[in-house]
Order: sequence, then structure tokens, then C-alpha cells
Amino acid sequence: MFISNAYAQAAGAGAGAENGLMSFLPLVLMFVVLYFVMIRPQMKRQKEQRAMIDALKKNDEVVTVGGVIGRVTAVSESYVTVEIADKVEVKVQKNAVSVVLPSGTIKSA
Repeated sequence: MFISNAYAQAAGAGAGAENGLMSFLPLVLMFVVLYFVMIRPQMKRQKEQRAMIDALKKNDEVVTVGGVIGRVTAVSESYVTVEIADKVEVKVQKNAVSVVLPSGTIKSA
């Protein structure tokens, strides 16, 4: 009485499948762009960081994540001992090393 009858409009059989595929295309394109803009460069940085940490050796000059600058005096499997002043050494995890400086960067007093 108060509700009128609704009639569905018939669509072509091929148009429904094509329309469904086209609605997912922007989502797929967004993921492709996200991969090339964010994920791939981050994976490249992680690979470079891992290679730098694996190549640490005695007498390398490094900067830790906390900003401490020093010279590597010992390297073990998970830790690096860094001399930050004369006869002052700290032991840090290898992952705490953020940058390996060029040789001769730290001037001895």
C-alpha cells in the first residue's frame, strides 16, 4: 500500500563481468605504485644496511644510532666494541651501528 513495487533493470551479461573487473583496476594500480614507491626502496635500504653491518671490522670508524662516534676495537657475532675516547670502550649491538665513516674522519686529541 505505502511501498511501491521496484523493478530491476536487466543488464547485458558481458557488461556485469567487465564492470566488476574495471572496479578492481584502481585498487591493483594503487598497490603497484605503493610497491615501487615505498616497499622496494625500503627493501633496498635494508639490504645495504645488512651488508654494511656484515662488513664491519676492527679500526672502522662508526656512528651509532644514539649518535656516539668511535672506532671499532672488537667485533663478535652480535656485538661491536667501540672506543669512544682514550681507554673508554662501549659494547653495542651490531644493529646499533648506523654509519661507517671514511677512514681518518675521527681526529685523535
